[in-house]
Amino acid sequence: MRPLRPWALVLGGLLCAWAGAGAGAAARSYPHSAVLDGAGAYRLLWGRRGSALALRLEVRTRGYVGFGLSASGGMASADIVVGGVERGQPYLQDYFTDENRVLKKDPQQDYHLEYAMENSTHTILAFSRELHTCDTNDKSITESTVRVIWAYHHKDMGEAGQNYHGSNRGTKSLRLLNPEREEVSSASLPYFDLTNKDVPVPDKDTTYWCQMFKIPVQHEKHHVTKVKPLIQKGHENLVHHILLYQCSSNLNDSVLDYGHECYHPNMPDSFLTCETVIFAWAIGGEGFTYPPHVGLSIGTAADPLFVLMEVHYDNPSETEGLIDNSGLRLIYTPVLRKYDAGVIEAGLWVSLFHNIPPGMPEFVSEGHCTLECLEEALGAERPAGIQVFAVLLHAHLAGRAIRMRHFHNGEEQKLLAYDDEFDFNFQEFQYLNEERTILPGDNLVTECHYSTVDRIRMTWGGLSTRNEMCLSYLLYYPRINLTRCASIPDIMEQLQFIGVKEIYRPVRTWPFIIKSPKQYKNLSFMDAMNKFKWSRSEGLSYNQLVLKLPVNVRCSKTDNAEWSIQGMTALPPEIERPYKTEPVICSSSSCLSCSLFLTLLCIVYITASTIGNTGSFV
Repeated sequence: MRPLRPWALVLGGLLCAWAGAGAGAAARSYPHSAVLDGAGAYRLLWGRRGSALALRLEVRTRGYVGFGLSASGGMASADIVVGGVERGQPYLQDYFTDENRVLKKDPQQDYHLEYAMENSTHTILAFSRELHTCDTNDKSITESTVRVIWAYHHKDMGEAGQNYHGSNRGTKSLRLLNPEREEVSSASLPYFDLTNKDVPVPDKDTTYWCQMFKIPVQHEKHHVTKVKPLIQKGHENLVHHILLYQCSSNLNDSVLDYGHECYHPNMPDSFLTCETVIFAWAIGGEGFTYPPHVGLSIGTAADPLFVLMEVHYDNPSETEGLIDNSGLRLIYTPVLRKYDAGVIEAGLWVSLFHNIPPGMPEFVSEGHCTLECLEEALGAERPAGIQVFAVLLHAHLAGRAIRMRHFHNGEEQKLLAYDDEFDFNFQEFQYLNEERTILPGDNLVTECHYSTVDRIRMTWGGLSTRNEMCLSYLLYYPRINLTRCASIPDIMEQLQFIGVKEIYRPVRTWPFIIKSPKQYKNLSFMDAMNKFKWSRSEGLSYNQLVLKLPVNVRCSKTDNAEWSIQGMTALPPEIERPYKTEPVICSSSSCLSCSLFLTLLCIVYITASTIGNTGSFV
């Protein structure tokens, strides 16, 4: 290659200085970042730009860098891009893998290189891709969870073929389309920690541990602006979720002396006064920052004084000798925001009345925050409605997808929140792109999709991760006296499906016992459901029945109080099933926001001026 003339270098330098300023601004405009590996060698930055996603990889290698999107978190059927800088020449190729994990070059190249640099320690790649390419080898990028896969090698992808990345690989679940949010610096703000003290985690599959705390901020109103999980190092997979409940203000400091296993017959009576969820964190989630105009109120008579922290320990290997000190950090400010935040738990009341047959590739459950509950509670407290700004969707191991459907005057609105690629190990509050108004008489339906193809017995609603849940936690403002808006399906009509005719009354045992017919006599209803010979066609018919059953309404206030609609029977709304997703609009790969001509000039200039670059990585 002929050396570039001085004028070309000057022009290239000017052009790249201008583009570099743009690239620097672009780097600053990446609103999200994550370190993908445990050693801090692979850093991803990203942000949405119109109909495209811009990504920047900063990786501690002088070889190739791989990045991909995968439905399973593995190499099979993945959408992959590989790039690097070899002998001063940048390269970026769009690949895909088949079900046998064979890497193939994609005939439609949809990843577009914007910047590439290599120094003595790192390779940096900046590139973009349209969210929806309509290339069957690409994975559409939506607001759902994305299982990102990554890899790197100390050598480049040469003509001699692929260099196997070895152990330099991994996967991480992220939401790539989380909306940008205004961060307020909390470095100088006061905080307090609510952490367990040397809790002995039992050597059993599932443990819920409860500990009472007293909020140290009293006598003057403050707002919590951020909540961070404090997970003990090495316990990232042990601590599955943490709920913080507001308890009765009539308690005294004697309840602070000890923790106890939750939902245990011998747990302290004081725990029963803690019904109002004020914060929720689940595995894989990061800290939650409230919007600038909203905060969690503490310090007044109406605010939580005593709180109960419930930690769910998931110990499927039944490891002995585990001691945990995990919890939450609450950062607060005396500078008050405009609104107090509240939390509503919506969906299916956790009970055995929620059940899923075995061997089902898909089974749908629905929990209803009914119009009757919202009509009464919002009509009395906030006729103008409440504003929802974030949602946490929650299920367990059989969960595959969750949607929060919203109906106003019987007409379906845009989904409030959804995750069509639900990951049990990654559950966090989703910030809404736009706040949503919920009005008296609206309906909210939490729709959960499950797969039980690998199970031979019924899956029951319950606390264990092997049981199931179908819940949504709505963060909203202004705070009203509504903490739970949920439903329970009728159990007797479910049992009639398998042929149950009569149960023993009065009910003196739980689960209750069946009286007839003969094949189920003296069996609990759980044993009868397991005895029934489930086929996929029977499971499908059962699913269709359950979705149309009347529901028992749960409509709760703080301090164990209830709205008058609590316990009433209501019919679920007539809704379209399955939910019709919005049509995807594909974007042409040639319609890029960046100038390819400018990018090529920059690459020429970088190639000429950075060979042998040994400068430090910034």
